Amino acid sequence: MKILAAGDHFVLNSLIGDALEAAVTASPFELTELTLPWPLEPFGKVAEVDEASDCEDALIEALRDVEVCVTQMAPFTERVLDSSPALRLVVVCRGGPVNVNVEAARARGVKVCFAPGRNAAATAEFTVGMMLAAMRRIPQTHDSLARRGVWDGSCYTYERCGPELEDTRVGLIGYGAVGSRVARVLCAFGAEVEVYDPYLRGDVHGVRVASLDALLSRSRVVTLHARLTDETRGLIGARELGLLPRSSVLVNVARGPLVDTEALCDALESGQLAAAALDTYEQEPLPADARLRGVPGVVMTPHLGGASRQVAEKAARIAAAEVARYAGGSPLAHCLT
Repeated sequence: MKILAAGDHFVLNSLIGDALEAAVTASPFELTELTLPWPLEPFGKVAEVDEASDCEDALIEALRDVEVCVTQMAPFTERVLDSSPALRLVVVCRGGPVNVNVEAARARGVKVCFAPGRNAAATAEFTVGMMLAAMRRIPQTHDSLARRGVWDGSCYTYERCGPELEDTRVGLIGYGAVGSRVARVLCAFGAEVEVYDPYLRGDVHGVRVASLDALLSRSRVVTLHARLTDETRGLIGARELGLLPRSSVLVNVARGPLVDTEALCDALESGQLAAAALDTYEQEPLPADARLRGVPGVVMTPHLGGASRQVAEKAARIAAAEVARYAGGSPLAHCLT
């Protein structure tokens, strides 16, 4: 069996190779490697048309006689799939195979697998870190002291110092792999956790709330963990932000389009929100002239909540386990085709 590891600078080919060596014991295999040399925009979109063509050309050449490919970002377009007749399995080291034309793969008998849950712990930890940073004004005071040399005594005033998590009511919207982890950590801090998730079955850490409006009206801090769907796009807009107690905090390390950005900026400028912690945005990369850059109380990071060394290692192991199942003739665990 010929396998191609098409890694990048996050999920390294060496991680993929080590994971395959440990997992695929039922069948001998030959491993080749390709690190695709292209500048990427978020989510693996190739920046320019010419660069996209170069990527496809390099991938097509590397896929010659390859039966299985493990990758993070490689663009499996219809052209690439058409040019790779030996290919039977693509395993993507991500929560979803957004870089694969799944319908074209299905039509050509190519199975497509992915790696769900590989970044749940990293994203949950990052969410709590962002929450604390926004509530306690950590980035702003760091900037004041380290960059401007100002020992800002106003942060010791009642009006400007931030709240603790202990005894603060925190509302979680969504209770999947990330949200459930965040809830457990917040409970350990002593927060009063409330959860809204209309699709949830079973127990929660905290109190389940029957409606989104009820959750918002009661929460001093709200953190988003919902999937982005047609139903949830724009879930938090001006009306929803207006339901929050004044000077609340919003955290979004899930998906940018869950929140109406203009309404969020209005809420921050008016003081309806005291702070917002954002790792994801409606438009990525964030434009240089984005209004968010000029509003008060915002903590911003460039969509890196799911980036940790352990995530890359977990992704490689999950992918290798799928290859081992394929090689051994067992049912695939996370397969879309």
